[in-house]
Amino acid sequence: MPGGGRVAAVTDAHFEVAAGECLALIGESGCGKSVLASALLGLLPANAQTAGEARLGALDLLAADERTLARTVRGRLVGLIPQSPAAHLTPVRRVRSQLAETVRALTGTRGRTALRAATDRAAERAAFPADHLDRHPHELSGGLAQRAATALALVGNAPLLLADEPTTGLDRDLVDHTVDELRRHVDGGAGRALLVITHDLTAAERIADRVAVMYAGRIVELADAAAFFGAPGPRHPYSRGLLQALPDRGFTPIPGLPPELGDLPAGCAFAPRCERATAVCAVPPALTDGTACHHPHRPEDHRA
Repeated sequence: MPGGGRVAAVTDAHFEVAAGECLALIGESGCGKSVLASALLGLLPANAQTAGEARLGALDLLAADERTLARTVRGRLVGLIPQSPAAHLTPVRRVRSQLAETVRALTGTRGRTALRAATDRAAERAAFPADHLDRHPHELSGGLAQRAATALALVGNAPLLLADEPTTGLDRDLVDHTVDELRRHVDGGAGRALLVITHDLTAAERIADRVAVMYAGRIVELADAAAFFGAPGPRHPYSRGLLQALPDRGFTPIPGLPPELGDLPAGCAFAPRCERATAVCAVPPALTDGTACHHPHRPEDHRA
């Protein structure tokens, strides 16, 4: 910030992702979702600071040094589908070369024939066309770059997969293929889990077991996915507004804009946009029973 101030991009993010589970983290752009994912892998800017714990088994990801993150965590314990896949691909190397290197490093596959076959299988898993494997990243569309990044992330069958907007640039059929493959990753091996960050609520409904909603750097709702997308529906007014903005649910946008993280209002950050706000909302609400709201919706508020 100007003047050397600091911005709390993510605050009080308390959640778990259990083995065999997919947690979908949703919310408008700029709310801190991708910052949280970057923090887990030690990919924040050098001047960023983290506090707290992020446990993966006995390992605290936030306390791990760069050597541990590079040699033990990234790709092996935690796979990442990045939000900007083209920026994570090496521009001067063909996709096949990058995928083969990852297959060799994470699976131990050796021999030209075996490595080529394993590389082809990895590409097929992410619906990346075989006839594009010998292209450079700049020759790929955004959707193809997304599929290349997905293929790379899936190679190691990591216990935890972080997928940051994994369906960006894909048409609906490829969105369904991608989320189904991510679901198979979770279901296909003991101890695997998935944290998917997405704006695509249709994809989230298809893949998630639970939903976490983030607003202005804080998680404001944690809910079972079936209850969230069905009955009784979301409890937080912001969460309900996200669903009501979908074309098949009313196409009604949430009024106003999210606040700047460096200039948050006192009390509930959503109050200036919320039709249910009252004077009590001047006090920040705690996350109680899965909802951080003084006036949450009740089951009887649900409308089919």
